[in-house]
Amino acid sequence: MPTLDTKLTRLLNLQYPILSAPMAFAAGGRLAAAVSRKGGLGIIGGGYGDPAWLEAQFAAAEGTPVGVGFITWSLRKSPSMLTDVLKHKPVAVMLSFGDPRPFVDEIRAAGAKLICQCQSMGHIMDAVDVGADVVVAQGSEAGGHGAVRGTLTLVPEAADYIQKMAAPSVLVAAGGIADGRGLAAALMLGAEGVLMGTRFWASAESLVHETHRAALLESDGDGTIRTQVADIARQLAWPIEFTARIRHNAFTRRWHGHEDALRKEAGTVGPIYRKGFAEGDTEQTGVFFGEAAGLIHSIESVDTIIDQVMEQAVRRLEHRAVQ
Repeated sequence: MPTLDTKLTRLLNLQYPILSAPMAFAAGGRLAAAVSRKGGLGIIGGGYGDPAWLEAQFAAAEGTPVGVGFITWSLRKSPSMLTDVLKHKPVAVMLSFGDPRPFVDEIRAAGAKLICQCQSMGHIMDAVDVGADVVVAQGSEAGGHGAVRGTLTLVPEAADYIQKMAAPSVLVAAGGIADGRGLAAALMLGAEGVLMGTRFWASAESLVHETHRAALLESDGDGTIRTQVADIARQLAWPIEFTARIRHNAFTRRWHGHEDALRKEAGTVGPIYRKGFAEGDTEQTGVFFGEAAGLIHSIESVDTIIDQVMEQAVRRLEHRAVQ
């Protein structure tokens, strides 16, 4: 399989410029290790902070070099989780959805690279200001939490800013990228690689329930919605600027647009939601995937996914080069 040499592959000593997103409840140690073994960098999803779960996922990685990602506003409630995780010597720590400043020094002291995921130019500026090794520009097409900027304009704007500031940060694109066309496009927009979530969410190695994977295969790019209702049902205090992209289903049709009513009934709806999520219900709970669902037509192993992405990306880039 041909490689692509970029600033990202050189920075992280990778064969391929591909990172897997640290998706809460989906990106465990097995998935992260599979991505790293194949030549990218897999990132365990720290989610809302369960120390025992994180220990189990690092054990599942079996010593393979991986990264770990945290929801930054949640990590601030239990900063000791970062200290505990750094004992595992992760390649990188990814911080998303909050000010990274309280954690930068500890991450650097442990020898890990700092990845900051950003959804606006203000976030990009903050990441450059703290000297992030990798800046992820995440468009709203992404599954799970994000904001409102689209990948197509956010990535080149971020690239221009990083160049203007002469910053050493390496730019990575995320949001709606699930195949080699997306990787090739990201490189043309000024990124040095991609972070893929939904494509790896729909892999054999993810922790996603089989029925949720099946729901993705039945969907397309029109089958999701950005909404607060999953967070309200779970009584999670997400900052107002971030919503979650999830499957448009009976749950979203009932509650999206009726958020105040859901807040009043969250004590009743929440347990039903959580039970349904654990059991793989696809209609009365949140199913977290992005617009890239329309590009995914089968559940494959990580090895197969990366092979397909790289083959298609290199073919596209070579074709454009000779035109």
